[in-house]
Amino acid sequence: MVALASCPLFRPLSPGELHVLQKAAQERSFAAGEEIFKEGDTGDGVYVVKDGLVQISGLIGENVRHVFSQVNPGEIFGEMAVLENKPRSASAMAQKATIVYFIPRDAMLRLVESCPLLSLGLLREISNRLREFNRQYIQEVLQTERLALVGRFARSIVHDLKNPLNIISITAEMAGREKSTPEQRQLTRSRISKQVDRISELVNEILEFTQGSAPAFVLAPTDYETFVNLLVAEIRPEIELKSATIELESAPPAVNLLLNPKRLRRVFYNLIHNATDAMPTGGKILLRFRLEQNEVVTEIEDSGLGIAPEIAGHLFDAFATFGKAHGTGLGLSICKKIVEDHHGRISARNEPGRGAVFSFVLPVHQNP
Repeated sequence: MVALASCPLFRPLSPGELHVLQKAAQERSFAAGEEIFKEGDTGDGVYVVKDGLVQISGLIGENVRHVFSQVNPGEIFGEMAVLENKPRSASAMAQKATIVYFIPRDAMLRLVESCPLLSLGLLREISNRLREFNRQYIQEVLQTERLALVGRFARSIVHDLKNPLNIISITAEMAGREKSTPEQRQLTRSRISKQVDRISELVNEILEFTQGSAPAFVLAPTDYETFVNLLVAEIRPEIELKSATIELESAPPAVNLLLNPKRLRRVFYNLIHNATDAMPTGGKILLRFRLEQNEVVTEIEDSGLGIAPEIAGHLFDAFATFGKAHGTGLGLSICKKIVEDHHGRISARNEPGRGAVFSFVLPVHQNP
């Protein structure tokens, strides 16, 4: 048990002030689990634990109660409502059989007014309590954000896997028809194999993103014209399933770029699928290319409504999304990382009277 005079907060009091405190204090006993006060009660006094243990808690939301602190013998609680003259903002409950000193509000305020050191001690006590509450609040926010990130990653995986899985399903159905020719079955095997590879790439991309750093990959001289033409031929059937068309407004230049084809293909897939998401009832996707000095500019334009002003400044931030039922905002941040790994840059804009345009620039490989 802790005597009132032994409480660190009251040590600066003079013998006369301590006598006044002891005369005003009332001893109160509470059984384990018994409520001392609850949220909304009048802040009528300060409590000091003489013996036992007190739990301070508050409601977070409608039905979730969070424990803020545990008060041990010699420590005070309930001081905030007394000083502010406002209702209690938290509840106090005896965790085991507990005895407390109760000091009425008026008596506590008179002592604070007469003893500057008590005022300073009380201010320090409140500051420490607020720091602890703030630390716990930050931990709660971080934990909530971690759980939200897990959910976003899960949605991202499901969303990204839907397209290749749909193609595998449709292609497998075509291959299983009785009238399918050997050539058609060979084509379906090739398409299924490509989609399986794509699923593997998608999963690897997400794993790399969660690890915070991607492993080094090799850039090799690649003919850009051949790369783009093969990619468009591969993705066109998938786009047509969404009632959209894809056209080359200008031909890709026949120049060598230092590329990792698998990684750069991810950029095209993300941007083109974002374009189809922006055109839920169908539309047109235009690809155009320009050779400027020692750089190749690739632009992907859709016939949708354009980039929403609310998201325009944060397009390439991780998890920035707007107006998409299944969007996570992860795709564009991955695009930015891949383009920068190719020593390029990426941007986006709206064309007046048209849709959104995503543009990325890659350097032309200079032969030694």
